Amino acid sequence: MKVLIIQQKRIGDVLTTSILANILKKNYPDASIDYLCYSYCVDVLKENPSIDKIVVLEEVTRKNYWSLLKFINRIRREEYTIVIDAYSKLETNLITGFSGAKYKISYHKGYSNIFYNHNIKRLPNGTNSKNGLAIDNRLALLEPILKTKNIKDYKPKIFLSQSEIETAKLLLNKHDINTSQPVFMIGILGSEWYKTYPLESMAKLLDFIAKETKASLLFNYIPNQKEDALKLYNLCNQYTQEKIYFELYATSLRGFLGLLSQCDALIGNEGGSVNMAKALDVPTFSLFSPSVDKETWQIFEDDKNISIHLKDLKPEIFEEHDEKYIKEHTMKYFDAYPISKIKEKLSKFLITTLKSNN
Repeated sequence: MKVLIIQQKRIGDVLTTSILANILKKNYPDASIDYLCYSYCVDVLKENPSIDKIVVLEEVTRKNYWSLLKFINRIRREEYTIVIDAYSKLETNLITGFSGAKYKISYHKGYSNIFYNHNIKRLPNGTNSKNGLAIDNRLALLEPILKTKNIKDYKPKIFLSQSEIETAKLLLNKHDINTSQPVFMIGILGSEWYKTYPLESMAKLLDFIAKETKASLLFNYIPNQKEDALKLYNLCNQYTQEKIYFELYATSLRGFLGLLSQCDALIGNEGGSVNMAKALDVPTFSLFSPSVDKETWQIFEDDKNISIHLKDLKPEIFEEHDEKYIKEHTMKYFDAYPISKIKEKLSKFLITTLKSNN
């Protein structure tokens, strides 16, 4: 059996969809399982023993008609038995539709039966879900081929080589970070402006963390975000600034994953980095943007993974306004998060995390 799993776009989505490869390989160990994604998402799939080959769809290919046709023909020559398209946009509609696979699986849309012979209806937003809709909707894509519904291990996983772990340890040592004391990765920015907790408020939380724990703080940012990172640094008090290792950051995603694996927790904006931390079994404390769907992405919540969403604090706002309105007024609704309540939950998280790590 030969399988192709397709998930384009964001790193968190690609990582979450990788559970399909893990589950299929466990149930069909002799299956060959490939994974198609964008080039910047490859790093969260590397070293995964459930994935035999990563197929990259380059931006230049998908935007050029003839290049895309050649790519589709290349996929067809692979003679996949099963193609699972978790992305379901035009280019992946075409890739799957012309793949020649016996099972062509994706989500139901008004036109989807043109390209797929198994169309799975998503659970609607707002549906109560123990696992989170991001997980449940992906698990549903396995129904046409997997007989059992008794799937217990559906948490995404990231795999690091020993050399990557050792490189991260050496980097921390090079910057004189005492790993016998807490080390926290701080997710200072969201993937979009409306997913970023205001820097002034984030600085107050960092001051609180530094005072309560005396931890070393690493900022998760890339070079083109340095201006915002520096702004946040300057908003912190002097003691907190002394705890921030501003110039210590990874130059690649795999490098970041190595550093993250050595941290006691990730704290900050909800997003891909939070999903990556969970996949590395690193505890997380995350702040959701008010316009992000809570039921979809508030996943794997427990004592080790805590999040705050405005819907948990002030549900009446969501009864009065729709997601579009809330997104357009994101900063107003971020201000509605009581910082005292955040500090209260954060304090409990820090105590539990540090106690567990000791």
